Amino acid sequence: MPKYELDRVFQALADTTRRSMVERLVRGPASVSDLARPLDMSLPAVMQHLQVLEACGLVRSGKTGRVRTCHIEPEVLRAAEEWITRQRTSWERSLDRLGDYLTEDPQAAPGQEPENRSTS
Repeated sequence: MPKYELDRVFQALADTTRRSMVERLVRGPASVSDLARPLDMSLPAVMQHLQVLEACGLVRSGKTGRVRTCHIEPEVLRAAEEWITRQRTSWERSLDRLGDYLTEDPQAAPGQEPENRSTS
């Protein structure tokens, strides 16, 4: 997924209301009315949030008669999750190296195995 599209996904997920809609849709499709029911806002406001989610590709909807049903797009959510996982892995490696550095014996000569410092 191109960076600019991922930017739009994270921008959409930055809002609490949209995150709650995504959390609900992860469990399965829902009508706009079902999504709006727990929210303290008008139906037009809910529709605006859904438009943001659709614009970034996280949600798609279809209309059958008078009912608009929304579905999550798992591959878009997966792309965001993969980006977060890569960042977490990178940070964990950096923190592991920092931890190793901090536990090295400052008196050890270069090339010697570091000794773990006693914590007593």
